[in-house]
Amino acid sequence: MSHLLPLRRAPTAQGRTIARAVVRALHTEVALYPKPGLVSLIDSGAHHDMDATTFLRSLFSLRHYFAAIADLGAAGHPFASLQWLGMRAEQRMLTATGGINTHRGAIFCLGLLAAAAGWQRARGQRPDRTTLARTVVELWGEAIAEAGSLSRTSNGSRAVRRYGARGAREEVLEGFPTLITVALPALDEVQTGLDCARRARVQALFAVMAELEDTNLLHRGGPDGLAFVQREARLFLERGGVHAPDWMERAVALHRACVQRHLSPGGAADVLAAACFLKDLEE
Repeated sequence: MSHLLPLRRAPTAQGRTIARAVVRALHTEVALYPKPGLVSLIDSGAHHDMDATTFLRSLFSLRHYFAAIADLGAAGHPFASLQWLGMRAEQRMLTATGGINTHRGAIFCLGLLAAAAGWQRARGQRPDRTTLARTVVELWGEAIAEAGSLSRTSNGSRAVRRYGARGAREEVLEGFPTLITVALPALDEVQTGLDCARRARVQALFAVMAELEDTNLLHRGGPDGLAFVQREARLFLERGGVHAPDWMERAVALHRACVQRHLSPGGAADVLAAACFLKDLEE
């Protein structure tokens, strides 16, 4: 497997820079509160098997992966190499967390975005939201479509097969539409209008929750669970979102309702982390 030999090299400075941006984005996501049903530094949300410490152990185990995949992207390696590296990263994550899946979605989606950022920077281009998404599809889209999802045994993959839902693979192949047309515009609008990063991230999360066919929610609560979260997120936005004076109370109330129903929009959290990563690269 000669095409895998470059994985043994030390990461480049550019690869480390991109990896730090990914890790910052993932840390930003876990540190945010309130996030309905999701793990934060405040509580474990709807999860009984993990907390913020679990997430931090996972992040520590993945920091070299994001540098390595950025360097593979810079060198123009095929998707087979990226996939192999992602599978190794997943095993390191599971070892670090005692078998708990904390970042499988991020390994796939943010790994591909990091690889695209490496490819663009190696060619003197400045990565931005539109060109990064297009680069992923142009370079690796055909192989991703043929290979299927990174893990056929994941809960998300099972939900895709059971309910015919759009999963992470479909989002990638369509050019990350929820990330580009939902998460980032919401992040931009609140950041510009209120100059508050925390409220901008909460708004972006709720915007994604209202639209995304989140396979984590389908796995935990079926179609009824997904419909509940989408409906409540839309109501939050229709009533002013984070611009409303009572936004915090309403966001916390939905958080508690999701905990009670054992619902956790992990797919939306991955999209939020990806949005934070792209904002970091652009700024």
